[in-house]
Parts: sequence; C-alpha cells; structure tokens
Amino acid sequence: MQRISNRRWALLAAANVLCFCVLGFYQPSGAEPRRSNQPFANAEEQREEMINLLRDLNALVKEQNALLRSGNLNVVLREPKKR
Repeated sequence: MQRISNRRWALLAAANVLCFCVLGFYQPSGAEPRRSNQPFANAEEQREEMINLLRDLNALVKEQNALLRSGNLNVVLREPKKR
C-alpha cells in the first residue's frame, strides 16, 4: 500500500514538473497585433475622428438636400450594358 501511494505522489510530482516546463516555453505568438500598431492611440482620438467623419457626411447630406430642393437636378437614364 505504501509503495502505491509513493508511486502516485511521484507521478503527480512528475506531471507538475512537466506542466511547468511546458508553460515555461510559452510565448505570445507573432500573429497577435502589437498595441503600438493600433490605428488609434486612444479612445479620445477615435471619438474625434468619428466626429469629423460625421461632420463631413452631414455637409454632404446638406448639399444633396439643397440640390433636391432647388429643382435643378437632371436625371439621365441609360439602358444597362448587356453581359
């Protein structure tokens, strides 16, 4: 009985050593994106960029609405090209 108990403890110790050795070789992979390569350095810059893009879109929508309201818009229809 004592011999079986000693073998179990020895196997447990060996398994622990093996796990620690395997985890000792762990390194993050090169496929993981680096933090310095992010398109925005922080959330404030990202918000500012989004606000600028929304302002540009708002200006384009205002221009389009002005064209539609003026009545000077001409629509040209063409038949689709055959494949």
